[in-house]
Amino acid sequence: MGASEKAEKMASHSAADAVQSQAATTQSVPSHAQQTHTAQTAPAPVGFWEALRFWLKLGFISFGGPAGQIAIMQRTLVDERRWISQARFNHALNYCMVLPGPEAQQLATYIGWLMHRTRGGIAAGVLFVLPSLFILIGLSWIYVAFGKLPFVAAIFYGIQCAVAAIVLHALWRLLSRVFGADIIKKPQNVSVLWSLVVMSFVATQFLGIAFPWVVLVAALVGWWGSHYAPAQFDAGAAHGGKAGAHAPALIDDHTPTPAHARFSRTRLAWVLGVGALLWAAPMLWLIASVGWSATLTQMAWFFTKAALLTFGGAYAVLPYVVQGAVNEFGWLTARQMMDGLALGETTPGPLIMVVAFVGFLGGWAKAVLGPDMLFLGAALAACVATWFTFLPSFIFILAGGPLVESTHGNLKLQAPLKAITAAVIGVIASLALLFIAHIVLLTPTPSAFFSQIDFKALAIASAAALALFRFKAGVISVIAGCAVAGLVAKMLF
Repeated sequence: MGASEKAEKMASHSAADAVQSQAATTQSVPSHAQQTHTAQTAPAPVGFWEALRFWLKLGFISFGGPAGQIAIMQRTLVDERRWISQARFNHALNYCMVLPGPEAQQLATYIGWLMHRTRGGIAAGVLFVLPSLFILIGLSWIYVAFGKLPFVAAIFYGIQCAVAAIVLHALWRLLSRVFGADIIKKPQNVSVLWSLVVMSFVATQFLGIAFPWVVLVAALVGWWGSHYAPAQFDAGAAHGGKAGAHAPALIDDHTPTPAHARFSRTRLAWVLGVGALLWAAPMLWLIASVGWSATLTQMAWFFTKAALLTFGGAYAVLPYVVQGAVNEFGWLTARQMMDGLALGETTPGPLIMVVAFVGFLGGWAKAVLGPDMLFLGAALAACVATWFTFLPSFIFILAGGPLVESTHGNLKLQAPLKAITAAVIGVIASLALLFIAHIVLLTPTPSAFFSQIDFKALAIASAAALALFRFKAGVISVIAGCAVAGLVAKMLF
């Protein structure tokens, strides 16, 4: 056994001992206030291979987009297995919510890293993505090979209507998570956050202001609010966690941060150096092999920018992807982008895996390996898009995690994060408007407005929204129902 492995095992045992010591200390206090917390013993330490089996399973069952995936992890890791407490889960989620990239995948990476060091984070993050990549490559091939058949086109017509309703529902859930009960009962308690939502929507939808500038302004507002209006940022209970007694968790509210999760300049430099190498090596290989202007190289650079310059998870990234992939490079059409999002909603894994669909269609349309190898070229393009989209997410977690672990309960740091999340909501609202316009308006012309409305699509989308909001239907059920409705609408009307 090497020195590094011994050190890793010693650190893991130390962390486990710290957890057990903390739990034992808590149980030794006989006060009535602690009785609920100590009614159960802390769960046994979780080995790496046991965690690996869970992350693999999660990669195949993580349906429902970011909201559904976070709900699965909350139910499984917090409520059932008690690997992490609600407060620590929420704290990690707050950080992931404001990072560029997919928050659910980043959250899994964060928890895996916190439990089992770097290898745990990489394993959790990769297994969250890998099943979806293979599934989407297969579905993308079916789409380009058979998607123009009337039968298949009718199904996608209905699914697109479901996508618009799903984005609206995701927007509402995010609003509820950020604003809490104050969203309806006491909106004046979160008026600053509401102002940030409106500002972000107007800036991105009507003024054409780049979202990084919106994020910067929101962060400054959050910093101001932490000093001069702290109640505005402490009112909503960002993710619904309740303070108080709870069953002890392996990583509990006051469990000391393990040694590997403490900040170190040496470790930070190492993570950033390795991350830069993993980005530069394939990029330089592409430039040397096919040239800078080639489709694959442009995809690598474009999706790197998408990963770094867009905030708020999949729904916030999509407007940037639409602008570049559809309008600038012509890798696919806006309608195909909607179909890709529908496929992303129906497969496990993060919703931003739609980039694999974009890459596949772009590689197919541009025949990146020649007309005789359309599938291989398209599959390679999908892998390129996925690699350069997700690599920064791992770097953000492994490099920034130690800093986040040192900020529990610090409003001066939490308020800017919450303000940025409010700005993200405005961007998602802009995206929802874009999707609704694409499915409801037959042609984007202002004349003869009502004659340009697709009332069949509007009816299907409204029924999907009713199912999601009123009857709490699952995403997969709604998509399946809309697919059938689209087929019936095209066949009978």
